[in-house]
Amino acid sequence: MRKIAFVNQKGGVGKTTTVLNLGAALAKLGKRVLMVDIDPQAHLTISSGINIESIRFSIHEVLKTEIPVQKTIEGVSMGLSLVPSHPSLSELEVNEPEDSEFLLNNSFRYLGRIYNYILIDCPSSLGLLTINALNFVNEVFIVIQTEYLSLKSLPPLFKLIEKVKKKSNTRLKVTGALATMYDQRRNMDKKVRKEIKRYFKDSMFDSVIRKNVKLAESMEKAGDIFKYSPKCYGARDYLSLGKEVIKMRVTT
Repeated sequence: MRKIAFVNQKGGVGKTTTVLNLGAALAKLGKRVLMVDIDPQAHLTISSGINIESIRFSIHEVLKTEIPVQKTIEGVSMGLSLVPSHPSLSELEVNEPEDSEFLLNNSFRYLGRIYNYILIDCPSSLGLLTINALNFVNEVFIVIQTEYLSLKSLPPLFKLIEKVKKKSNTRLKVTGALATMYDQRRNMDKKVRKEIKRYFKDSMFDSVIRKNVKLAESMEKAGDIFKYSPKCYGARDYLSLGKEVIKMRVTT
């Protein structure tokens, strides 16, 4: 089982869009995928078509160790499931429980035989919830919009990843960098994409997610791009990414 955290402290870069649509692409390619929403904004939950007001249990209750994670899992589509979030999750960073950096490790230890992939949508911050994800996963995918301000968020993120790696999770590594919201007509996007490639070298995906209004519309309509507009190039881009992720040779 591959466990992957999707991170960037800068918001609005397409991180949640990527978790949902990559998860759907992997499921479409025959994999069993569990998405985990650990963002108190619960955008992944909402965009998966789940009403947060009707959720009986969420990741908040799991991390408080009140219930097993199996009781929270919601089916999204064939092969794709979700552990939903709720705004109450923000309380966790205020009232940190014992061993608070390892709550995901303690809660998800029995799911390895069920899923091929666990994809974690992290908050746009480098706080306790993101640290939990980094302690739990083996891999980090960094989602980067092709604009210069996105590059400015990388140094503190890498500092945190190295800190977690040295302190508590020696297996942790950045295995993927994904350029999103790419407009091939703009010279700035081309320059930033080249800069991302220079920064990440072989860790950067060949696949790129082009700017596509259909992707934004599908998130608003609460569904992945394959349900909403399966022939658009947003769907083609995420299917290409899914195939590339499956082909990756990752040693952990």
